[in-house]
Amino acid sequence: MTTPLASGLLTLALLGTAATAFDRRSPGGAVITPDGYLAPDALPLPTSSADQPSPPDSRLPAPDVGQWPHYAADAAATHYSPLDQITPANVSRLRVVWEWKPNEIPYEQYGTRPGAFQNTPLMIDGVLYVSTPYNQAAALDAETGRELWRYNPESYKDGQPASGQGFVHRGVAAWRDGDHLRIFLNTRHRLIALDAKTGRPVTTFGKDGEIDLTEGLVWNVNKKHYAQTSPPVVYKNIVILGNGVGDRLSYKQDPPGDVRAFDARTGRQVWTFHTIPQRGEFGNNTWDNGSWRFTGHTNVWPPFSLDEARGLVYLPVSTPSNDYYGGRRPGQNLFAESIVCLDAATGKRKWHFQFVHHGLWDYDPPAAPILATITVDGRRIDAVVQLTKQGFAFVFDRVTGRPVWPIEERRVPQSDVPGETAWPTQPFPTRPPAFEAQGVTLDDAFDLTPELKAAAQTEMKKYRMGPLYTPPSAEGTIVRPGVWGGANWGGGAFDPETGRLYLKSAQSLAVFSIQKFNPADVPPERKGEVDAEYVQRSLPPVFMNGVPLTKPPYAHLVALNLNKGEIAWKVPFGDQPELRKHPALAGVTLPERLGAPGPAGAIVTKGGLVLIGSGDTFLYAFDKATGREIWRAPLAEAAQATPMTFMGKSGRQFVVIATGRADKTALVAFALE
Repeated sequence: MTTPLASGLLTLALLGTAATAFDRRSPGGAVITPDGYLAPDALPLPTSSADQPSPPDSRLPAPDVGQWPHYAADAAATHYSPLDQITPANVSRLRVVWEWKPNEIPYEQYGTRPGAFQNTPLMIDGVLYVSTPYNQAAALDAETGRELWRYNPESYKDGQPASGQGFVHRGVAAWRDGDHLRIFLNTRHRLIALDAKTGRPVTTFGKDGEIDLTEGLVWNVNKKHYAQTSPPVVYKNIVILGNGVGDRLSYKQDPPGDVRAFDARTGRQVWTFHTIPQRGEFGNNTWDNGSWRFTGHTNVWPPFSLDEARGLVYLPVSTPSNDYYGGRRPGQNLFAESIVCLDAATGKRKWHFQFVHHGLWDYDPPAAPILATITVDGRRIDAVVQLTKQGFAFVFDRVTGRPVWPIEERRVPQSDVPGETAWPTQPFPTRPPAFEAQGVTLDDAFDLTPELKAAAQTEMKKYRMGPLYTPPSAEGTIVRPGVWGGANWGGGAFDPETGRLYLKSAQSLAVFSIQKFNPADVPPERKGEVDAEYVQRSLPPVFMNGVPLTKPPYAHLVALNLNKGEIAWKVPFGDQPELRKHPALAGVTLPERLGAPGPAGAIVTKGGLVLIGSGDTFLYAFDKATGREIWRAPLAEAAQATPMTFMGKSGRQFVVIATGRADKTALVAFALE
């Protein structure tokens, strides 16, 4: 329910804009009308996405021939496969047919260790292209898993990345240069072009096959603080990418989130987009006290998506530094925590929408926006959908940026942390409904026995609780969803036949406590990484030494009907065997599925299946019509990545998923026996 305010200004549906203002003006000064506003520097836009049809780009094989040429199946990030050999009737006959192991180990001399194997491979012309936790690239025979070549950029020599996940990498990108296929690997501060046949650097690209991504940024940075986790996107002859910046970094002029495009042949920079607008750029005045001069992050660490026919690229822009305290960056903070649509050829902004104003919760949009054609009230719409950590699906016309359903600005709780001025309102979509639990009260306590409920509530009373967007506090605020979502980098899978979007959602919990920064608390190996006035200290959201404060299930598989803006079905996903063994739960009747949090996502097939493995040690198949779990196969290690599927040259459909972490990783391939 919307909170009534004077003149109804904060119940305004903001169409195609990120602005929130009490005088009906956008940050750039354009008047907000009942239909939204057009930024003064934007070009006129068509009235609907159907006004600009054009032929698709066919540089890479289309998924309808059984390949998987992009990280998320296609540039639209649909995670959809038209293959139908594997069905609900025969999925139980899937068996492991090969495994490939990266065989990576810790290196004490560099202080490095491989992280989770989060890769989703490409499959082009019978070859899988893989990236490993240590950011190596490899080519495998798709039928057998036999390694054809491996390229080692030796990125571990720069030491452990300054991020909580450490060494991870989710994928590579491919591009055809005439008859030659190129593979682009982005690792730490480098972008490397490889010959797909040999795995050797293409020496005509940059200097000996690579470019330094720290050159040409808005300011100089520590190269060891610059990172990459998600693949680039390729449009025609340019490679577009952002960067990853460790959340723990919080100092003036830490790495900025500049998004840039490079010539795919030469490595020459083609354009740059400043995610924190610089002097004279639209949105610059949303960074008060000159904070645009020194605030970093605001980067695009998830994958991008691309409307190849229209030449539009969609950026899910993340949080600014510092994630949980904004006293040094007062204002609305565009384009942080926004979707931004750019002209892919020039980098010029077409439209944007900000999901969180002056963010304090690390609620960066975590996944590639999904391009989906839907039919709403009889009207065909080429839409773009952004899933969020807070459990929302925001749906826009992908050309104009106008929301498909109204988005309301609602008042939210305010901060009492010294120096902090939280934004008074936040946007709430009216459809689809939230797909995950939001906010916390004592009624949400773990309640499988009266005694456990009382103990959980006793622990919860130590902290602040409230609805979604209750700010971090000195005593600690229980936040739900926490930084793992809701949705996360696995994103969603869109079925064009039904208009349904399938997603993995976690009911994660966090306790955010804001403390005065004490330089003495920084260990020697992290000196120079923090100079903030206040920092966040995470407290464990558990009681009884490990039982979650809130009741299960802790993860779901959700189907959204995008034609109606409704939840079609929602079922618990995965399990936690270790939690079942907790001494405090001995003799307690537990649900069949506790739910397994995990950031990876699902794929959907024409064959009627949703395939997913995320957070526990199984690969699952669900009936996409009903949400019924049909099959699951045990894995030697936990599933860490979104799966993919392809048709081999033998005529067999394969399903491949990456598993494990550190020195126990494997790429596992299934096919019908």
